[in-house]
Amino acid sequence: MRSRTMAVLGAAALTVSALLPLPASAATAAPAALAAPDIPLTNVKAHLSQLQSIANSNGGNRAHGRPGFRASLDYVKGKLDAAGYQTSVQSFSRNGATGYNLIADWPGGDTGDTLMTGAHLDSVTAGPGINDNGSGTAAILETALAVARTNYQPDRHLRFAWWGAEELGLVGSTYYVDNLPSSERSKITGYLNFDMVGSPNPGYFAYDGDGSSGSGGPAGSARIEQVLRSYFTSINVPVQDTAFDGRSDYGPFIRVGIPAGGLFTGAEGRKTSQQAQLWGGQAGVAFDRCYHSSCDTTSNIDDTALDRNADAIAHAVWTLGGDGGTQEPPGDTVYSDGFESATGWTANPSGTDTATAGAWERGTPQPTSWSGTDLQLAAAGGSAALVTGAAAGTDAGTYDLDGGT
Repeated sequence: MRSRTMAVLGAAALTVSALLPLPASAATAAPAALAAPDIPLTNVKAHLSQLQSIANSNGGNRAHGRPGFRASLDYVKGKLDAAGYQTSVQSFSRNGATGYNLIADWPGGDTGDTLMTGAHLDSVTAGPGINDNGSGTAAILETALAVARTNYQPDRHLRFAWWGAEELGLVGSTYYVDNLPSSERSKITGYLNFDMVGSPNPGYFAYDGDGSSGSGGPAGSARIEQVLRSYFTSINVPVQDTAFDGRSDYGPFIRVGIPAGGLFTGAEGRKTSQQAQLWGGQAGVAFDRCYHSSCDTTSNIDDTALDRNADAIAHAVWTLGGDGGTQEPPGDTVYSDGFESATGWTANPSGTDTATAGAWERGTPQPTSWSGTDLQLAAAGGSAALVTGAAAGTDAGTYDLDGGT
């Protein structure tokens, strides 16, 4: 992760960030997404050991323009080629040296609806960069290999990327985005970024796609955040927001309006006492005391954090890969039989209330008077309640979200 030097603000998006299961009496839900496999921690750590060995053999780092970077790229590319990926290496120039991005496409899926997952591959010159960002590199590599092992065939096309020269200012990812023809750029409908996911004094952070703590990301980012958070909810680990502040490779993507999200376990910032109570670890100590230092070695990794984040990455790839996209529909009134899974949303062309007994409704600002199950929904502009059942009535307000029949 690059040093904190600037901020990039994404567009706010008002979206549903939590969902209830569809009642049996309501419309039939879309098929459940195929469950992601467990990502073996031993495999992820084996990749980290290889990156450490590469650094040890190449002046102690894997930085842009240094032999350790190219050796790291060759290692990752070899694994992907053997697994059946279509790989390509994109070159660019920075500070008088040639840099490289590695792009890997899994054959199949709708190439007009591409889910991209990325991590920067380079370290700083001061050290081997095992947490920053060997951890993200290894975690998405093992996720990509799991796709191949299981022969996962999602609806969306899957693309993985390992960026060069991130530590010099997001150079590789910016070059990639800026040099994509607009017709190809529009096919990338979501970008997942993983940078520092094994910090030794870890926090658990998800990028604030829904704008609940700040400006949010482009439309569709809330869906990505919701999916990532849902994994941690399933293992009872609380998650806090982290801002799209321009410090990692999501920056070029959100700048051009591509939905983005990702996970982060903390860098040079210090863990607060409240965060230590939440997650354990040491209050008043940096999440990563070896950030951008020579001690960022394989000893600088928290195995539990790395394991949890690797599994969360796989959960996101499997869930988002099979759900048909992250873009929310236009307008205030929507209806769809897939509302409970936030997929296949369609704007109501008449703009009228289409509430049906037993279907979903969202009333703004207050829920209707029905006393059954409801759910408070956080959004960029406040919150609303999701209620279901015939007693919800046929008009829950001006800004209804109704399930189709």
